Amino acid sequence: MLNLRDLEYFVVVAEHRNLGRAAEALGLSQPALSKTLRRMETSMQTKLVRKTPKGIELTAVGATFLAHVRRIRLSVDDVTHEIADLTQGHSGHLRIGCGADMIDLFVSPACSRLLKISPKVTFSVTMAQNDTLFPAVRNGEFDLILSGLPTAPYADLVHDPLLDDPFVVYAAAHHRLARRRRVTLADLVGQELTLSKPIALSTSRWTQTFERSGLQAPKVTITTNSHALMLHMVASSNLLGFMPRWYVRNGGSKVRLVELPIKHPDWSRKGGISYRKDAYLSPAAHRFIRLAKEIAERISTH
Repeated sequence: MLNLRDLEYFVVVAEHRNLGRAAEALGLSQPALSKTLRRMETSMQTKLVRKTPKGIELTAVGATFLAHVRRIRLSVDDVTHEIADLTQGHSGHLRIGCGADMIDLFVSPACSRLLKISPKVTFSVTMAQNDTLFPAVRNGEFDLILSGLPTAPYADLVHDPLLDDPFVVYAAAHHRLARRRRVTLADLVGQELTLSKPIALSTSRWTQTFERSGLQAPKVTITTNSHALMLHMVASSNLLGFMPRWYVRNGGSKVRLVELPIKHPDWSRKGGISYRKDAYLSPAAHRFIRLAKEIAERISTH
C-alpha cells in the first residue's frame, strides 16, 4: 500500500529525472530509493519510470500518476494550513503574487490595514507578470494573486474583479502629440515607443490593435518589465509609452507625463484577485480580499 512518504519520493524522482540526484536530495541511498520505486510499481501493477541513457523518464502511466500526486500534495497542504489556523488561533502566512501596478494600488494599503487587524500575520509578496502569476497560483505557490484578469477565465480559479483600468498611450509633456485635443492611431505611425516584454498583456493588446487596423505599428525602441524605467524614458525623450492608466497618472505626475486622447475598445483591462476555486483560504486571505474590495470601491467612488 502506498503512503504519503512514497508519494513524496516519487515527486522528487520525477523532478530530478535521475535516481542518484533524487536520492541525494532525499538523504537516501540510491538502492533504497530504487527499492521504494519497485515496491510502488508492484503495488500498482504497472511501470512508472523507465531507464534512459540520460537517467530516467516517466511512462505514460507515471506522468498521469504524477499529476494526481501533485493534486494530493496541494490538498494535504490545504488541510495542514487549515488545521494550523484552527488549533493555533492565528491567521498564518499569506503568499501574494501581484503585477507591478498592483503594489501601490492594492497590496501595500491592504497589507498595512490587515496588520492592524491581525498583528501576527506574515506575508511574502512576489511581483511578476501574468505568464508567471497564473501558473504559480494554479500550482499552489501563491494563496492569491492580483493582476490584470485574463480575457479567457481559468475554470479552476475564482476571478474577483476590482477595477476597470484601461491601457493608455502616454507621452512627455513636451511631445508634439501631447498638445493635441484628438489623436488617432494613424498619428502614431512613425513614432517610437517603450513597451513591456512580448509576454505581457499590454504588449499583446498593442500588437493586436495595429494588426487589426492595417497600420504599421510604431517602432519599439525599448522593451522592459520595469514600469519605472518606462516612465522615466518617456519623460526624458520623444518616446511614447503604453501601460495601465492608473500607473501613468500615479507615476506620471512626478515626471510630467500626459495621456494622449485616444480611445480604443481593445484596450480595456480589468484588474482583480484570482485564487484556486477549491483551495482553503486562511482568515488572513479572506480579510485581505475584503480589504482589497473596499479599496476598489473607494477608488471607483473617487
